[in-house]
Amino acid sequence: MPRTSTLLTLAWIFATGAIHCSAADRVVFLRTGPSEATLYIANADGSAEHALTEPGMWNYNPAWSPKGDWIAFTSERAGSADIYRVHPDGSGVERLTDSPAFDDQAAFSPDGNRIAFVSTRAAGRANLWILDVETHKTTPLTTGEGGDFRPAWSPDGQWIAFSSDRGSDLPVAKGRWERLHVVDLYVVHPDGTGLRRVTEHGNFCGTPKWLPDGKSLIADCMSAQETWDFRVRPSAEETSQVVKVDIATGVTTPVSSGPGVKLAPAVLPTGEIAYIRAAATGNAVVYASGKPGPAGTGLWRDPPSWSPDAKQVVFCRIAIHRSAQPQKLWSSNPKFDLYGTTFLPAYDPSGQHLAVTTISADGSVLNSVEEGKPGKAILTRKDLILAPQWSPDGKQIVVGVGGFTAFLDFAAGGKKPNDPVNGGAEIGILNADGSDFHIVSSGSNNNAFASFSPDGKSIVYRTAGPEGEGLRLMNLADRSVTRLTTEYDNFPVWSAHTNLIAFIRRIDGNFQVMTVHPDGTGLTQLTHTRGNEAHIAWSPDGEQLLFTSSRMGFKDEAIYTGAPQPYGEIFVMRYDGTHVEQLTDNQWEDGGPAWQPSRAAALTPVAH
Repeated sequence: MPRTSTLLTLAWIFATGAIHCSAADRVVFLRTGPSEATLYIANADGSAEHALTEPGMWNYNPAWSPKGDWIAFTSERAGSADIYRVHPDGSGVERLTDSPAFDDQAAFSPDGNRIAFVSTRAAGRANLWILDVETHKTTPLTTGEGGDFRPAWSPDGQWIAFSSDRGSDLPVAKGRWERLHVVDLYVVHPDGTGLRRVTEHGNFCGTPKWLPDGKSLIADCMSAQETWDFRVRPSAEETSQVVKVDIATGVTTPVSSGPGVKLAPAVLPTGEIAYIRAAATGNAVVYASGKPGPAGTGLWRDPPSWSPDAKQVVFCRIAIHRSAQPQKLWSSNPKFDLYGTTFLPAYDPSGQHLAVTTISADGSVLNSVEEGKPGKAILTRKDLILAPQWSPDGKQIVVGVGGFTAFLDFAAGGKKPNDPVNGGAEIGILNADGSDFHIVSSGSNNNAFASFSPDGKSIVYRTAGPEGEGLRLMNLADRSVTRLTTEYDNFPVWSAHTNLIAFIRRIDGNFQVMTVHPDGTGLTQLTHTRGNEAHIAWSPDGEQLLFTSSRMGFKDEAIYTGAPQPYGEIFVMRYDGTHVEQLTDNQWEDGGPAWQPSRAAALTPVAH
C-alpha cells in the first residue's frame, strides 16, 4: 500500500445517491469495487439467463438452499453488507441479518434450518457465525485474530469446513507492498468443538466444498505468491488447480488439469465438479466434464451455486461506472458522512471544491469538482496525475506527474515489481483554474505526494531513487531543497493549522503513521500495526487524522474481490495517536481520504 498504492489503479466507485449538506463531517475517499452487482439465474449451460435481483444495487455471493425454495445472498441495499434470502422466482425477499458489521458468505446446513456465515460483528475480524433461519438468532462459531472464510457444511451436518488465514504473518508479494494471503483449510463442529487444521500451512487452499462421502474436500490451491499474481486479470499462461483433500490425512490429489486459473470450486448435486476459470479476457463457469457454463462480460468471481437438481445455477455479474463526482455511501457513524470518489481526492480550504483525477487509456485528467455541478477539467496529461493538494489560500494545486508504472499495471494486466524510480515522477504546480502549470522538482528520483506548508511558501514531498529516499522540503521561492528524513517514507501531509507533518514510514516490514516538525524535531510513531497503514489526511482543525489501515485483515479470500488489496478500511484518530475509531467495514478497499473543511469562519490555528 505505501510508496505507491494499488488503491489508485482502479477508478471504481459506488454510486449510491445524491450529494447533500449535513451537519456531520464529510469524508471523501476512493472505494475500489463494482458500481453494482446483480444476481442472475440461468440453466446450467448458461442458457435462459435472467436477472434475479434488480440492477443498481450490490447483491453477491448467492447460495441455493438444499430444498431449492430459497437463495441466500449478501446485499448492501440497506447499508452495510447483510444476509438476505429470496425465492428463485425473485419473490419474498427477506432480510436475515441486521448489523452495521460486515455479514457475508452464507452457507446452508443440509436441512436448510441454519446458515453459517462470515461476520465482523464481534471484534472487527472476519469470523464464522451460525444463523437460525427461522428465529434470526445468531451465535458465534469461531474467534481469533485471523480471518475465517467460506464455510461449507458436511453432508451429515456434523462438520463445517472453512478457510482461514489465522497464523499468517502477512508476507508481502515479491517486489511489491501488497500482502499475500496465506490460507489453510480447517474443520469444526457446528457447536465450536473439534477445531483442527487440515492442510499444511504456508501456501493457499480456499473455498472448501465437501464431496458426497463426507471424508474429503475439494479446494482451489496455489502458492502464497500466486494469491497476488492471480488477484486481478490472470494471464492466459497462468495456471492453478482444484485438488481433493483427504480430511484424515491432509493428502491432496489434483482433480483438474489444463490451463487457466481455477477458482470457486463446487460439487454439484450430481457429483460433478465445476469451477470459475478466471482470465484477463473474462471469467467463465467451467465444468470438469468440459460442458460450457455461464460466461461473458461482468461475470464475477464469487462462487456460483446450483439448484438441488443441478439444472440451474445462480451467479453474480458486476458493472463498473466511473465519475469524478462524489457519491454518497452508507455510514454507521452519524458523525461522518462518507462519499466515494476517484483517486486521491483533496478539498480546497473553503470546502467547496474537490480536486480528483480520472484516468483512461489516453492518460489522466485533473478535475475541479464543485458541489452539485459538473466537474471541470483543469489539467490533462498522457501520463498519470497523482495526489493533488491545495495551497492554503486555495489559489494553487500541487500534484505529482509521471509514469508511475506500478500504479497503472492493472490497466495493462501486468504485475510489475516496484522499483524506487517507478517510471519517474516530478512535482508540478498549477493555478486553481488550470493555468500556469510548471514543474518545480528535478533529478533522477521519483518525486511525488507533495503538500503545501501553512504559509504556502514551501512544500514537503516524498522522493525515492538513486539520489536517496525520504521526505524533502522545498522553498518555492528559490527551489532549494532540504532533507527532512532519509528513511522509506511516503504520503506526507502538512497540517494547515499545526506545525506538524504526518507521513507513513516502513518499520520492520510494516507501515506506520508518523508525525514530525518541519525542522526534524519531535519525530513520533503514532501506530504500531502489523500490516499497512497509508493515505493520511488532516482534519480541518489539525486535531485529528484520517488514514487507511489493513489492521482488521482480510474479510474474504483475496482472489475474489477483484481489488489488489481487499482489506483497506478508513480510520480516524487524534493527532497524538489516541482515540482510534474505525469508520468503514466492508470487503472493498477504501483509501485516500479527504476531510471537507467547514464552511463557517476560518478555524483558529492550534499549537501542538
